[in-house]
Order: sequence, then structure tokens, then C-alpha cells
Amino acid sequence: MNAKPHVIHIVDDDPAIRDALTVVFELEGFAVREFDDGESFLGEVDGERPHCVIMDVHMPGQSGIEILRRLHTTGFDVPVFVISGQGDIPMAVEAIKHGAHDFIEKPFDADTVVGRVRDAIAAAEKSGNGKGLAADFPGSDSLTPREREVLAEITGGASNKEAGRTLGISPRTIEVHRARIMEKLGARNAADLVRIVLSREGTAQ
Repeated sequence: MNAKPHVIHIVDDDPAIRDALTVVFELEGFAVREFDDGESFLGEVDGERPHCVIMDVHMPGQSGIEILRRLHTTGFDVPVFVISGQGDIPMAVEAIKHGAHDFIEKPFDADTVVGRVRDAIAAAEKSGNGKGLAADFPGSDSLTPREREVLAEITGGASNKEAGRTLGISPRTIEVHRARIMEKLGARNAADLVRIVLSREGTAQ
């Protein structure tokens, strides 16, 4: 029996981008739904939970970041990629702070996008069993679930590239998360992070 295809939601006001991505993903065996603005996407997303969302940063009405904020308040845990031009990198970093999984820079290569989406879906499907950190350590309650995943990779000795491969995100995005984790936990470097995470065990003895 064939498994159901993974569902991708593409949210972009540019029909050429939507069409191009739809063709690529359907050829790769995905089911695709297209939306030309964030509002219509939000109106449908509860009825059909996708496996991944690809969304433009710039859209008429609510921007990609505003949509992310609204998703974040509902506990939406599906990987969301934001599409950005080179001049939008600061905005893409802002999107990651609001829960985006990663960002895709224009112009993009179709095969690369498909590969990154596959990695993201695979990482999301196994994250429930993932390596965990200690249940609590100083500052642990300030971290998002994704930041905890990144921290587990870093304290396990993974490089940005290795952590990105495991979690299905780019090394650049790992670096964004790493900087936020270090700021939240008051760590100066990776060794400091390990000390903070292990401090609960040290004080428990």
C-alpha cells in the first residue's frame, strides 16, 4: 500500500514562483497547495495540517513575519521556510526568531530546495524521540523547542554544518540559533554551554 504523500503549502503572491515550486514538488511526489496571501493560508491551515510550509517574506497584507507571529501563538510546529532575496537576510533572521525553520535565498536551485525540505520533514518526524537535554538547567525555560534541539547538537560536539544536516537547516541558521542560545543562557562559548547544561547534574550530587 502506498503511503500518503507529504503535503507542502506554498504561500507567495508571485504566481510564477508558486507555479515553479508546485511543478518541482509534484514531480518529486509531494502534494502541493498554493496560497497567494497569508490570510487565505491561515484560513485553511487548521483544516489540513501540512508537513512543510514555504512562504515569501514580502506579501500584500500581512508579511511573512506577521503570519509567523500568528502561527507561533497557536503552537504551530510544522517546518516553515521563508523565501527572501539577498537584501532581505536581516528580515530572514528576524523570521527565524519568530519560529521559521530556515530561509531560502533567491535565486534558488530547485533540487536544493527539495533536498532541504525533505531533510526538514525527516528531522521534524523524528524530533519527538530526539536526543534530549537534561529536563532543566539554568535558563532552560527560556529556550524554544528548536533552540533546545540546536543546543543538544552543539553540546554533543556537532559543528554548525553537522548540526544543520541533522536538523534539516542551514549552517547559517544554526549560527543564528547558537547566538540566541548563548545570549539567553549567558554563555561565552561552546564550552560554557556544556558547563551550563551539565550544571544540574553537578549540583544534584
